[in-house]
Amino acid sequence: MEDNEILEELLNIEVEIQDVQEQIRALIERQENLYERKSELSAILEACKESGNEANNVASSTAENWSGTFEWDSEADDVRLNVFGISSYRANQKEIINAIMSGRDVLVIMAAGGGKSLCYQLPAVMRDGIALVVSPLLSLIQDQVMGLTALGIPAHMLTSTNKGDEKFIYKALEKGEGELKVLYVTPEKISKSKRFMSKLEKCHHAGRLSLISIDEAHCCSQWGHDFRPDYKSLGILKTQFPNVPMVALTATATQRVQNDLIEMLHIPRCVKFVSTVNRPNLFYMVKEKSSVGKVVIDEIAEFIQESYPNNESGIVYCFSRKECEQVAKELRERGVSADYYHADMDVNFREKVHMRWSNNKLQVIVGTVAFGMGINKPDVRFVIHHSLSKSMETYYQESGRAGRDGLPSECLLYFRPGDVPRQSSMVFYENTGLQNLYDIVRYCQSKRQCRRSAFFRHFAEPLQECNGMCDICAFASEVKEVDVSGHAKLMVSLLQDMQANDQRSTMLQLVDKMKIKQKELGSELKREEIEQLILHLLLERSLKEEFQHTAYATNAYVTVGPLARQILQGKKSVKLEIYTEQRTKAGVRSVKRSLGSSGLELKLDELRKELSSAHGGILPHSVLSTEQINLLSSQKPNSLEQLEKVIGKLKTEKYGHRIIEQIEKYSNFKPADKQVTDGRAAKRSKTKKNLVLIESSEDEEC
Repeated sequence: MEDNEILEELLNIEVEIQDVQEQIRALIERQENLYERKSELSAILEACKESGNEANNVASSTAENWSGTFEWDSEADDVRLNVFGISSYRANQKEIINAIMSGRDVLVIMAAGGGKSLCYQLPAVMRDGIALVVSPLLSLIQDQVMGLTALGIPAHMLTSTNKGDEKFIYKALEKGEGELKVLYVTPEKISKSKRFMSKLEKCHHAGRLSLISIDEAHCCSQWGHDFRPDYKSLGILKTQFPNVPMVALTATATQRVQNDLIEMLHIPRCVKFVSTVNRPNLFYMVKEKSSVGKVVIDEIAEFIQESYPNNESGIVYCFSRKECEQVAKELRERGVSADYYHADMDVNFREKVHMRWSNNKLQVIVGTVAFGMGINKPDVRFVIHHSLSKSMETYYQESGRAGRDGLPSECLLYFRPGDVPRQSSMVFYENTGLQNLYDIVRYCQSKRQCRRSAFFRHFAEPLQECNGMCDICAFASEVKEVDVSGHAKLMVSLLQDMQANDQRSTMLQLVDKMKIKQKELGSELKREEIEQLILHLLLERSLKEEFQHTAYATNAYVTVGPLARQILQGKKSVKLEIYTEQRTKAGVRSVKRSLGSSGLELKLDELRKELSSAHGGILPHSVLSTEQINLLSSQKPNSLEQLEKVIGKLKTEKYGHRIIEQIEKYSNFKPADKQVTDGRAAKRSKTKKNLVLIESSEDEEC
């Protein structure tokens, strides 16, 4: 044999060995995933067996009993209406409260706006002693304490920012002196303050620790989308206080996260309540994001000004702190009342921004993910993502801050492939970080699958009707499939050649090279279509991302993936979904229900703002919720007795005379008011577009 033939065969063997190694890697990865799924299923099966045995041994623990009759029912109903001002329970609330009142540990998975707070606040009021609530964010704690104080419930927080209350709180814990019913702390207090734990133990020994609530419990799990190390130490609470009922609450938790936090919090025999992830009042949209920053801001400003001219509240999420400041500045330049919020700000300035927004003196808050976990503002009408979220869980949680009062709200995500490497270089080191990111990329790339169904699939829930509440279902779009197998093959070959020459390519560089090389094929893809193809091949594992650290950043490079061989050998065809035309489906009308559609609602909204300022700057929805304003507007009670049936005794005593006065005043001047309101409604209907008519619900987080 000649040298050349030997070298050629040797090269072929090396290529084949490389292919085999890639296949082995892919198979090992698949095997690991299968083992992982096997463990999950075994854990679920074990849990089912345990709950079955428990049901046989202890008849009282069967799930259906929690909705039965209990000795505290009448007291609970009285507290619910006359203290919290809530006319009826929402799904699972009564059952959860009954389980806690029975002394059981409870795990609650309930969508944002489902009313998680009431589940532990009502038992805290009814049980003797002090309830401890662990919550991750100061802004949330401040909102909750302010809201409870407005209801006459003695609530305090023990944080690094309020040293003045420390002496009073420690006395209340140790000696039972002073009025304290609900105590909020951050997880750092549990993990780092021996003094606090010592006082808490004395409180427990005296029989004054009534219950422990862990809010945003998904932070316990390393598999959760927002893992926080200090949450890992919360397991000590059940060890130290085994007979105190513990309730762990979160809006999102996959089965793996649920198993993990049950183990970490030491609550193996907890009663689990899982509500649907469906938020029927939220309209989900994904919009193509321009590569020109100014254009994106123009679009966001236009969307806010046309859709929400009455200063309705919203959130814009950005990727970085610098981006937050820039976007807020540019929105202000376009006439939108906006300010930024992130972790690097001065604490006092940050708190001031949060309070201005909570009191509806600021329309839009532009934040990083540091803003909003467990946010206690129910009337957020829109959440806009200027940048991609890092996972489906994160996006569900962030977008879920809209419409917690049950009224129609919008969730708009601006997506472009160039945002993917920015996120991937931040999350690749996390457990399943890239896999989680690629799931949200699939959500954004989809042009045919209902947005809502993506959440059901992700959280392993049976599919439900979308009812036209996402852009895919609401707007008929002409989508064609284009075969780009030739372009995919060219892209893989190009990357192989670069790899052989010890070169690397970012996504941006690869697009530029493909723009030149694709001329050989005779059919050219647009720049955004090449980007879409790169993402498609990444999701299909024909390409993969690799990361390199520099002194200033982590760079993401695109390289050949484990399944690239199928593309090169022509065993797999590659097709892209591309929009050809988009039109609104017949019968979908551009009308939207929101607060302020009747004159009386506007007047009552103004009244709650006035009363909130007069009562120590509490939040307006603590005076009257949006649901209560809707009920008052439709029922128009004309006596304190009638009013009490809607908003309860406590609020009637505090605000009743002013509310009745406002209703009577409006009724007397109704014809003139109506004309003004109709004029405003007519004006709004001209500016509204691409919005869906749905019924408003009467739900509100409490």
